[in-house]
Formats: sequence, structure tokens, C-alpha cells
Amino acid sequence: MDRAARADDAKPDADTVQVLRDMANRLRIHSIRATCACSSGHPTSCCSAAEIVSVLFFHTMRYKRAEPGHPDNDRFVLSKGHAAPVLYAAWAEVGDVSESALLNLRKIDCDLEGHPTPRLSFVDVATGSLGQGLGAACGMAYTGRHFDKASYRVFCLLGDGESSEGSVWEALAFASHHKLDNLVAVFDVNRLGQSGPAPLEHCTDVYQKRCEAFGWNTYSVDGHDVEALCQAFWQAAQVKNKPTAVIAKTFKGRGIPNIEDAENWHGKPMPKERADAIIRLIESQIQTNKSLVPKPPVEDSPQISIKNIKMTSLPDYKIGDKMATEKAYGLALAKLGHANKRVIVLDGDTKNATFSEIFKKEHPERFIECFIAEQNMVSVALGCATRGRTIAFVSTFASSLTRAFDQIRMGAISQTNINLIGFHCGLSVGEDEPSQMALEDLAMFRSIPNCTVFYPSDATSTEHAVYLAANSKGMCFIRTCPSETAVIYTPQENFEIGQAKIIRHSVNDKVTVIGAGVTLHEALAAADHLSEQDIFIRVIDLFTIKPLDAATIISHAKATGGRVITVEDHYREGGIGEAVCAAVSGEPDILVHQLAVSGVPQSGKPSELLDMFGISARHIVAAVKYTLMN
Repeated sequence: MDRAARADDAKPDADTVQVLRDMANRLRIHSIRATCACSSGHPTSCCSAAEIVSVLFFHTMRYKRAEPGHPDNDRFVLSKGHAAPVLYAAWAEVGDVSESALLNLRKIDCDLEGHPTPRLSFVDVATGSLGQGLGAACGMAYTGRHFDKASYRVFCLLGDGESSEGSVWEALAFASHHKLDNLVAVFDVNRLGQSGPAPLEHCTDVYQKRCEAFGWNTYSVDGHDVEALCQAFWQAAQVKNKPTAVIAKTFKGRGIPNIEDAENWHGKPMPKERADAIIRLIESQIQTNKSLVPKPPVEDSPQISIKNIKMTSLPDYKIGDKMATEKAYGLALAKLGHANKRVIVLDGDTKNATFSEIFKKEHPERFIECFIAEQNMVSVALGCATRGRTIAFVSTFASSLTRAFDQIRMGAISQTNINLIGFHCGLSVGEDEPSQMALEDLAMFRSIPNCTVFYPSDATSTEHAVYLAANSKGMCFIRTCPSETAVIYTPQENFEIGQAKIIRHSVNDKVTVIGAGVTLHEALAAADHLSEQDIFIRVIDLFTIKPLDAATIISHAKATGGRVITVEDHYREGGIGEAVCAAVSGEPDILVHQLAVSGVPQSGKPSELLDMFGISARHIVAAVKYTLMN
């Protein structure tokens, strides 16, 4: 029977209502005990959300208790991640978490961390950093509606304090635009933030008007009234082509005398001398010892495979052809889309510059327009990639990804497998001036755990980077450039992550020059010029900056007398030079000379800028001669 047709979903009987009330109080007790045991945590934030979580987990949501990650289950995202104990408490009542584990909350040998992470089978995305859960929920809902075309629904619980984050409103706009009627956002309006009242306090009418202005179907309810919550969630399931927001007026620390709705109790466990009395008081309100069994999901999501994606054909480029790696990426991505139907692309209104419009033309149903909201775009991608449902590629200007760095770092904590592609990197952007030039991106992505950083130097290696990224575990970043550069690899060339390429070498080489992207071509030009003077250099194309091929670098550095020059279209800090220096730090006889962009650039032709900022062929020639003289 269709879930919308079930009358008891809308108005549960009196026995069910009482069990839901009792369950909410059990969740409170678990949260208080767990936070007392570790002397830290956020019990008051858990108490305000107890009825919401009780109704969702034991009345509204459909899922398999024994398989929390089942693809057909309804999804739940705890955006207010500091209320993690109430989530763990719900799964304890479901039977997936033991009560003894709850008492080990936040301890080093326990997976129940201070905020939820996917180390737990029932957590899809990490949500410790506020304001990001709804964007991830949007990605899950978009996948359910447009890719899986399945019945599962997505519920996201937000705090009122985090709704000050702009990323929340980016997500609200996205969900409305894409008509995500399988998405429900619940605002836990408990009035109090971390250090004082939230800006709107208990003005739930303002929250409602704002959500409605963003195109959401919106209900305002008493967040401690389980009957009202049941009704609101049932009504949400009837609405078509609109997401639903439930504005729930609650009280922080609900049920705890002298602490309910009081300031200065955020992130503080109950005093141990008071905890037992508080628990006894809450227990006295519990009238049943019954539990409710979650309804099973509708099993209608498709069987999919996103592993071992093969190139349908070799790259179709000839040595000497000229093409920007940005365009080569767009062509490779469209080609990849034919190899696997779960490849999707997200773009931030840059598709005509990132060449993702090629993918959109060939696979329009798998292209997601996120508009100029990069933080939300990354969060949506994280949501799309959960439970292995898609292979997500995010395309935008690399400079714009800097504003999404928090979402990216949370992606690493979420153990995500998304791929981010940065465009308009370095000085080669030229006349667009420095606000458009990504010169910090390598430093940013090198700092992300388990992130592979590709920096292809021609069209052939770019296509290989796209396929390798699609098959990689963990996050990937591909750095591309707008300048047309010559193809230097044959279609048959093999590429592997962490394996550099030796482009020029001879027995007479005196210096090893390491580059990537446009600077590799500057290094080749320098090698040609120097050879006319009987000075020979070895040229290495790194291909991946992380992991770095340290063994190749060290062996060839030693073969050229320990003399190494790195040249990069990036700031010195955190770039190729520093990566190479770290790789050879244990080799006392290797000296690295770094050429990198110093200072803030300006508008100009790419060739002029490369020369002005010391990373052109002319400067490489000078650096080689200087190195040989010293």
C-alpha cells in the first residue's frame, strides 16, 4: 500500500502516541547518561529534539533495522551534529547500538564520536561542521528522485542556530528549484545557540515565512507534540513538486528542571550529582515499556555498479595537437558518461567555461545545475555519492572552490568518493586578473586526507586522469588550465596514480626540472633552448601531485648530481616545490631550487604573466645556469 494512503501515519492511535512520547523520554535518558559518562557533549540539544527523532525513527521513516545502509531505506541527516547522542540513542532503541556502547561515547576505542561520522553504518555524511547537512540531504533527495527514481525519502534535522549559515539558504533554494518533494527539513527551533539566544529566538512565524519565500511547503508545529509531528510528516508526503519544511518550536534541555530553556548549558553534561535525580524524574513520566518496529521500505531502487569503469576507446589525440586541458576534460567526461550510466556532473553556472556543457548535451538527465552556490554544490555532490549511488564530478573555477573548503574537508571526514575539477588555474587565466586565478588550490587539496591530486599536462593525460578519478577511492581533484598546450603523449601511453613521467632524458643531463601543466611545456621549451648550448636537462611530468612519485624524483635527482628545479603555476606555499622538498628531505645530497608565483598577479597575456612572475622558459634557463654555477 502507498505510504500516503495510510491513515495511521497521519493520526496514530492513543497507544502509539504514548509509546512515541515514552520513546522520546528514553532518548533523553540515553543522551544524559552517555554525556555524563564521558563528561562532555550536548545533552540539552538532544533533549529539544527527542520527540522529533522519536516520531521519525519509530513512526514516519521506513528502513531495515538490520541494514542501516540499505539503498531503499529512508535517509536521515543530523545536520545539528552536536546532538549526536540522541541519534545514537535512537539506534540503541532500534537495536543497532548497545547501551554499553552509549556509555563509551567519545572514547578512543568507540565509534560513537562527538559528532556523527560514516565510521557508523547508519551515518551517510559527517555533520560536525554546522550548516552543511541540508545540502547533503538535497543530494540524496535529488538522487532518489532523478537517478534512482525510488520511493525512499530524506529527512534532515537542523538547529536554529545553524540556520544563520548561508549554505543552509543555498540548499533551500536548490531544493525548491529542483522540486525535491521527497525531502523534509526539520528546524529544531529551541531558541538558544552556543553562547546566547539565536537571532530569531522563538519567532517561528519568521522561519515559516522565510522557508515559504524560498518555495518550500512549510508547517509550524509544537516540536514536543508527537501527534502534531506525525500529522506534519504525513502531510509532507502528500505534497508534490515542493520540498517540505517543518518548523518545530522546542525548548533546549526539555524535561530538565532549572535547565530547560536556560542559557549557558550548551555543550555541558548534567552535573553528576544531579544526573540520577533528573533521570528518575524523566523515567517517572514513562508509562509503557513498549517499542515500535519501523515500517519496512519500498524496495524499488535499481541495482547498479560503479566499479571498474573502462575506457570505451583510447584517447583520440595526436602528438603535437593543441588543446587546453579544460576542454579535454569536458570531452573525456562526456565519453565517461557513455561508459557508466551512474556518472553525474554538477556545475555552478560555469558549464560554458568548464566544458561540462558537452556532458549535458549528451547526458542531460545526469547533469545537475547548482548555480553560483559552490558550498552547496559540494554538499549536494557528497549526498549524491552516498551509499555508492553515483560517480559524481563537480566542475567549477578552482578559485571558487576555496569558498567551499569546509565542505571539502568535511567530505574527507565523510569518506566520500567525489571528484572535483578546478578550472582557470594559475597565471594562464591571463587577462581575467588575479581574482579568477587559482594559485592556492594545490595547497588546499594537498592538505585533504585521502585526496588524490591530478595535474595533467596534455589532453591525453587529462582523459586518463578522468578515468582514474572515476575508479578511485577517496576524493580526487583534477587541476586544469585554459591555455592550449601541445599533446605530448601517444594514445597508448599508460598512466597510473602516483607515477611520474620522464619526458626528456639523456646520459648527459645535469639538472632535473620538474613541472606540471603549463610549466611542463615551459620546461620543454627551456630544454630545447639549453640543448643548443650543449646543456642538457631531465624533464619530469608529475601527473599526480598527491601521491607524489618520490622514488622517481629521488632516483633522477641523484642521476643529475642532486640538482633539482621545480617550476609551478601556483604560489610557493603548499605547491609542487614544497611537495618535492618534503619528498627528498631525507636525501642530504639533493638540492631543490623552487620557481613559483610570488606576490599577487595582475591582468595580462598568459605568456607575459608567466615571464613577469618568474616561471617561463627564460627563467627556467636562468635557474639551470645558476644551479650549475653554484
